Amino acid sequence: MAKHRRRKAAAKTHMRLNLQSLLPGFVIVDTAAEHDNKRARELCADLKSGEIGLFDKGYVDFEHLRDLDQRGVHWVTRAKDNMAFEVVEKMPRSKDEKILRDEIIQLKDPNKAAPELMRRIVAIVEVDGQEREMTFLTNNLDWSPRTVADLYRCRWQIEVFFKQIKQTLQLADFLGHNANAVRWQVWMALLVYVLLRYLSYLSKWAHSFTRLFTILRAVLWAKLDLLKLLGGYGTAGGSFRNLARPDQAYFPGFL
Repeated sequence: MAKHRRRKAAAKTHMRLNLQSLLPGFVIVDTAAEHDNKRARELCADLKSGEIGLFDKGYVDFEHLRDLDQRGVHWVTRAKDNMAFEVVEKMPRSKDEKILRDEIIQLKDPNKAAPELMRRIVAIVEVDGQEREMTFLTNNLDWSPRTVADLYRCRWQIEVFFKQIKQTLQLADFLGHNANAVRWQVWMALLVYVLLRYLSYLSKWAHSFTRLFTILRAVLWAKLDLLKLLGGYGTAGGSFRNLARPDQAYFPGFL
């Protein structure tokens, strides 16, 4: 789950992205100055027991995290720098040199609604080719620390998703800047993306999303059978590139 902000248009898009299909499952296009953690409950409302939610620290609301925990929903997020906590137990030292700390913690304030216990993992992760130290939180006390870090890394796919629709579907600039115009353009871009993905699935498209969009834009007003057109374009078989496969969303042997 993540947000995308356009300052000029004063718009925020809050989205829940399915890691198995890379398709949006729930979207809020918001022009109000609503804090991100207030939207987290709406984004997670229909998550079921056993499912996993991955979200940025801007969405952290400890009362909401407790509710997810009680519903049996696993979650992974990043810890805020000013979080006041105490260590309940130190987990066995990991053989992975990139894992710096692995602890079971609880918040210091006993009156603050929060999960009873949380896992705090400090790890070195690679971001844009550079290594950075990051602190993760999860309610799962059994996963390996590397699994927690790798799960959170999957959340970055939503940034790739936003970059793709901005560049390919020209969502970098808005045609209008009032609330209604912003909502219409964002929703239209998302609908076009979903339709193109569905078309790529039907035609077994084996090339990039950008090339698919370029071809369809060129023949938009022509009376053609799109499935035959795409099926006869270059190498018809194969699997659509740049899309996650179901097995890529999980880590066999860890979860």
